[in-house]
Amino acid sequence: MLDKTIAPPIEGMSSIERSRALTTILYGGLSAGVLDITAAFIISSLRHGRGPVLVLQSIAGGLLGRNAAFQGGLKTAALGLALHFLIATTATAVYYAVSLKLPLIVRRAVGCGLLYGIAVYLFMQMVVLPLSALHVSLFNQPATAILIGVLVHMVCVGLPIALVVRWGAK
Repeated sequence: MLDKTIAPPIEGMSSIERSRALTTILYGGLSAGVLDITAAFIISSLRHGRGPVLVLQSIAGGLLGRNAAFQGGLKTAALGLALHFLIATTATAVYYAVSLKLPLIVRRAVGCGLLYGIAVYLFMQMVVLPLSALHVSLFNQPATAILIGVLVHMVCVGLPIALVVRWGAK
């Protein structure tokens, strides 16, 4: 039996509801992951002239450290891609779980999704990255990079997650 403090919504769901929840979470993670990584590829190319492999290796650097990630070739790029989609799917699962307790975020998907994008950005910048092997600080970035990052997370992460969760709630 599942511990109610860990997974209360799952225990009371039928197999059809669990399947729908999983499908919604996977579609949300896939949509946000594709949009966010595409934006990262474009921005990195335009701002720094870096290709997709370096972007993906940078993501893996959060786990492996900068030097190991960049020396790992395509293997660490693949790890970075997997980590990226894991994070996007986790962000969707969190939004989905909250939507079960706060139906307002399903009804007001656009506004709540945009706000959720900001929350995800702040969580990544203020919790995940400082604790990662990269030890990145939000306050060491130019204001333009922060603004672009917030806008990308609003439109490419929070909004698609909220819209997919709304679709899954129907």
